[in-house]
Amino acid sequence: MKLIKGLSFSLNRFLGVTEVKQKIARETGIPTTKNGIERKLGGFIIKKLFGK
Repeated sequence: MKLIKGLSFSLNRFLGVTEVKQKIARETGIPTTKNGIERKLGGFIIKKLFGK
């Protein structure tokens, strides 16, 4: 079986999970990725500590 170079398959994308997560993130302003959440929380904590 030969795979087509540059072609990949994502079950989450196929099922629409990716699109739902993107819509939630846009509407709430809360990221759904681990890095995004950590960045958001870090900024919130710094603002509370230093009042910026």
